[in-house]
Amino acid sequence: MSNGEFSKIKESLASWSEIRQLLRGGESGQLVPVVIPKDRRGFAWVTLLFFALYLAGTAVLADGAFSLLAAVGAVFFLVVALIWLWRRAIIEIEEGTTGVRSRWGAIVGTLPPGRHYLWLPWDRVDAVVDTSTEIPYSAPIVACPTAENVPLKSIEFFLKFRIVDPVAFVRTIGAGNFDLVLSSAVQDAIRQRSRLVRTERAYDLRGSDVGDMQELLTRQLGRYGVRITGANIPDVQLPDQYQQHLATREKVAKELSAFEREWELTRKRRIDTLLMEIERSKKTRDARIVEVRAAANTARKDVARMLEEHETEAQRVRWEIEAKGRAELTSAENEAKGLRRLADSYRDNRAVLQYELARRRLDVGAKLAESAPRPVVVRTTGASGDTSALSTLLLAQLLPQLGNDHIQSP
Repeated sequence: MSNGEFSKIKESLASWSEIRQLLRGGESGQLVPVVIPKDRRGFAWVTLLFFALYLAGTAVLADGAFSLLAAVGAVFFLVVALIWLWRRAIIEIEEGTTGVRSRWGAIVGTLPPGRHYLWLPWDRVDAVVDTSTEIPYSAPIVACPTAENVPLKSIEFFLKFRIVDPVAFVRTIGAGNFDLVLSSAVQDAIRQRSRLVRTERAYDLRGSDVGDMQELLTRQLGRYGVRITGANIPDVQLPDQYQQHLATREKVAKELSAFEREWELTRKRRIDTLLMEIERSKKTRDARIVEVRAAANTARKDVARMLEEHETEAQRVRWEIEAKGRAELTSAENEAKGLRRLADSYRDNRAVLQYELARRRLDVGAKLAESAPRPVVVRTTGASGDTSALSTLLLAQLLPQLGNDHIQSP
């Protein structure tokens, strides 16, 4: 089949020896899923059977050698007729195919692959159907309008189907009519799909998911005993003018892509440079952090050493203070004990002390009595009762001397 043409499905009439080739290879580029075999049996064996019966009757009626010869001839023709009947009754169905059996022209069943015997002349095989092969079918649809009503140049649709019910296929539609039905159903499905796509996105149909179309075709063709096993859209061709426009767009898109790649490389280069600067800054920062941490550790060690020295000095001072305090406390305690003992001794010798005190008082009184001044009476007044100034002055000068003499005299 040439490219851009629909696949053709037909049925062929052929002898039993040609069935295998037609089912597997087709005929003149056309698909042949059904072959009508030629009946090869005929009725020649009936003639031989009648001739054998005639010779048998002759052998019965005749006498002598002619009777024996007629009997042998009857047996020979009877054997030949039976062998002829046996050979013509053999039907061999190829593996992967199914024979449709009919009786008096009415379909009565199917014959599976293998050897079968049809003894009766009115039993025959009307068709041999390929029921195992997934038959490929190509359908290029032209002038499919898109959502903007732009007719696409063509959409190539490819599917595979398999005949699952040979009786329904042969009885209801046949291969020739199925070709018309399948091409019509495929065109309708493709045109419905293209109506949903914008022209600029038409290439998206290539390799897109067509599971819904496969299900739709399976439902439409299921009543004919056919099941769709696979489908896809391998190619989409746009109109020539639109292809030129699309080529221009693709050129611009390529230039834009090249510019974007160049910009991406420039941006990446700049980012790498910035990252290197950042890494360098990080290393410098880390080195400074290490230095600061080392200085901080040194300062901590110095502070710790100073604190330790101060704590040692404070401990020493504290110990000195505590020792001095303990000595002073011990001295105070000893002094207090001494005073306590002295107080106890004073309390015990109180009477002695009171006696000694009374005695000393007496001694002091006696000494004071002995040392007491003697009174001197001086008359300073005359007979007339007047006091002269001269006498008063002389008395004032003599009194101290008299007192001193009195004191020294004892």
